[in-house]
Amino acid sequence: MDLNLLKQAAIFQDLDAGELARVAEVCREHKFTAGEYVFKEGEPGNRLFIISEGEVRISRTIPGSGEEALVVLTPGACFGEMAVFDRSERSTDAIANSACTLITISRADFELLLDFNRDIAYRVLWAVIRLLSARLRVTNDNLRSFLAMSMF
Repeated sequence: MDLNLLKQAAIFQDLDAGELARVAEVCREHKFTAGEYVFKEGEPGNRLFIISEGEVRISRTIPGSGEEALVVLTPGACFGEMAVFDRSERSTDAIANSACTLITISRADFELLLDFNRDIAYRVLWAVIRLLSARLRVTNDNLRSFLAMSMF
């Protein structure tokens, strides 16, 4: 397992080499072909993903319109972590945009890792707070723009 790949993932960026090695112990590799669903909206969120090779498209299906791609993620990107943290269903589809290799961590393994490694838990949770805060700021900016445009 390439520790540099883990270090690229926003939620693991604050970890040192020893801590990254502990995370690597619970990682598994999965390969997907182009067009294959990694997960679908509404499915249980029981693992997070880090892209090792290839691209993954995050999309939603809009009734009457079809698929709307929200973002295309590239190597080093982490996705699917929201459902792991809040134990909810997937809020989007994730589709292999090309043949890809993904590193996965199950919710159970992730929770055990955090339970038994308080320093890792502390650093990961602060990184998640920063990540979610940044996403919320982008959402707020997008909403502000949308509301401004709808007034005309």
